[in-house]
Amino acid sequence: MTNHEAHMRHAMHMADTARLHARPNPWVGAVVVCASGAVFEGATQAPGFAHAEIMAMNAARQSGESLAGATLYSTLEPCSHTGRTGPCAQAIIDAGVSHVVVAIADPDEQVAGRGFTMLRDAGIHVTEGVCADEVSAQLAPYLHHRRTGRPFVMLKMATTLDARSSIPNGPRWITGDEARVRVHQLRAESDAIVVGAGTVRSDNPELTVRHVDGPSPRRIVLSHREISSDAKVQPCEVWKNDLESLLDALGADGVIQLMVEGGPTVATAFHERGLINRYVFHIAPTISGSLHAPGVFAGENALPLTDCTLVSAAAYGADLEIILDPLREKVVTP
Repeated sequence: MTNHEAHMRHAMHMADTARLHARPNPWVGAVVVCASGAVFEGATQAPGFAHAEIMAMNAARQSGESLAGATLYSTLEPCSHTGRTGPCAQAIIDAGVSHVVVAIADPDEQVAGRGFTMLRDAGIHVTEGVCADEVSAQLAPYLHHRRTGRPFVMLKMATTLDARSSIPNGPRWITGDEARVRVHQLRAESDAIVVGAGTVRSDNPELTVRHVDGPSPRRIVLSHREISSDAKVQPCEVWKNDLESLLDALGADGVIQLMVEGGPTVATAFHERGLINRYVFHIAPTISGSLHAPGVFAGENALPLTDCTLVSAAAYGADLEIILDPLREKVVTP
């Protein structure tokens, strides 16, 4: 591992700390290495407050270090425009930093390479592409939103070993406590969550974040009728139109990640339209034993593993989490 990679992975760790509070801004981490060798870190704060690069440079200043000749590492291209805060690229120039190392460019139309141009025009050496794949994965929901205008759609489904989404006359939850805590973490990382009216009627879920520290997502119910005021999901938004329009509306409203946590009917609707960007399956070590219990999907369209890439596999107690991303573009080999 080079020094560039080591410092960038340090910045990635800082970015992880911003995941729950930076949205709708990207969750970015930064590290400053001063000419003296002193190292300082920063992460993007809540909207309206300092970005990661400013936090790292301020930490150096507060320790009495000079930024002249320093190298700054950032997981994402520094912004070049004035929004809720001033342009980070200009602040880096004004600080006297001599080298900026960045993982990936920011596809936001207000940045899109302008940050790099501003830095280079000021005589700062810019190195791009360090740990680019890892940072692209870390920022996948943000990048998808900025490139498409729609939220990154994550489907979470619990299933038995025989691919059933419930156990007739069995427990309410298929999976155990550790997996349910994990689900609340996924909710906290999402800006909105959607279920169908059937799930509200049968399970009466709250869909809030309770088992981890983090914000609860907006709650959306797909229904042609209003939802009872007594339902635990209240206050919620009722959506009566098509799913594509829902994604367009949520994307325009700054929703970066949408979690789909409904039953097989809703899962199938998103799946058959090709709207899912990530599949999260929680597999319990149990057998439903019923041919009549609903499956994970209700339709006939298969999900071949050859059409997906395995992102990760992890154990949560006795349950297994499998995360798959669909391959949107096939690689054709001669």
